[in-house]
Amino acid sequence: MAASLLVFAFSGASLASPESAAISTGEEVRSSVSSHIIQGGRDNSTVQNKTTEEYGALKTTGERSRSGTRAGFAKPGAGSSSAQSTSFDFWIYDADVQLFNDDDNDGYFYGVDLLFDADTIYSEADVYAVLYLSFEGGPWNEYAVTEDFTIFGSSASDEYVLVTELMSGYPTGDYDLLIELFDTFDGAFVASYGPDETSGLGFLPLEDFNRDAPVTEVVIIESHGGGGSLDGWLLSILILLLLISASRKIWRHRNDSLVRIDTPPPAWRTDRESRW
Repeated sequence: MAASLLVFAFSGASLASPESAAISTGEEVRSSVSSHIIQGGRDNSTVQNKTTEEYGALKTTGERSRSGTRAGFAKPGAGSSSAQSTSFDFWIYDADVQLFNDDDNDGYFYGVDLLFDADTIYSEADVYAVLYLSFEGGPWNEYAVTEDFTIFGSSASDEYVLVTELMSGYPTGDYDLLIELFDTFDGAFVASYGPDETSGLGFLPLEDFNRDAPVTEVVIIESHGGGGSLDGWLLSILILLLLISASRKIWRHRNDSLVRIDTPPPAWRTDRESRW
């Protein structure tokens, strides 16, 4: 007789589907959802807007250079000599990344919480930023764009926070992150900040939500013998019936005890005792 029992469990080391194991098909559309926090930083955050981004397939091979980013096509900002040179009038003082959401506990996250502080020599200026990810040292891929926001000199109170969840199109691996800053007035490229400026924007362990979801593991326990798979179902049904029968006996035993305790003795017993 052969008995086959299927046991389902969630495990980070479980078997993955072909889709989750694939690095990149070259055709998978990238999508993400972002929350924009323009003022207040992480401590006093108020979400100003939520956006959904969709891009073409992730570029994983080729040269990584600014010629493939928006800076390569933008006009040079004041104080710079070329479109790909940053301006002396603007700079990004600092940036910090916190990763979140790792449902399968494999060390790769699909949530990117980016905070950066842009400064300028002017009392105030309106700017926006374009953000990029590079997969395993490959080309830069745009993944989000901020809202227009105002920076005030070198104040630290104008930090911008972009909280992004990568939904699809981002294979499991290490990513670098790049920030490019542009002047809202004329779209001029004015500053950038990336792994060359800080190690905190390099080697980020990421993957998209579709690849991060826990996978169901199937464990098959077999005992060899004759009878086929039908015997396994019959054995399961028999065990279930035995459990139901045992439960009913226990229920009856408990209720019978209550009846014997709470019910007065029958009349025939009272009459016999009175005769004695």
